[in-house]
Amino acid sequence: MTDVTLTVDKNKVYDEVAKTTSYTGAKMQGDDKAYERIFTTDEDQQMLERFWTEASNAATEQFKPFLESNLSDSSCYKVQLELSSSFETQLQASIETSLFSFFVSVIVGKWYKFTNKSETDSYGKEAVGMIEDVMQKIYFKKKPKRVIPQ
Repeated sequence: MTDVTLTVDKNKVYDEVAKTTSYTGAKMQGDDKAYERIFTTDEDQQMLERFWTEASNAATEQFKPFLESNLSDSSCYKVQLELSSSFETQLQASIETSLFSFFVSVIVGKWYKFTNKSETDSYGKEAVGMIEDVMQKIYFKKKPKRVIPQ
């Protein structure tokens, strides 16, 4: 078996959520108050914390078959998984990138339910696609190599 630890930094996710909501609000045409309504601020932190927890729970639910331990704390989501010995370890960075995108998409999608309903569904679909990508990489197994005796 192969032990793999996946980590997602909460502050980096929140920074990306802020960038996404800021960009969306700034680019929205025909709505003078879009930026103030959509952009996440420090005052929105309590709601974002709830969304972070929901995203963490959803990810952990997906990882249950492999979950060795949940090492998460207040600053990051961190799980240790026990995967097949055929797991392609070179995929770990890509898995963490997709997992990061999953967290961002979940949080932005949930935020947009309040502030930008027209884009809620697209972020929900993106989150589903990201967690599916994570799971496909986890289930991927490298091909065995035949050793020819000399």
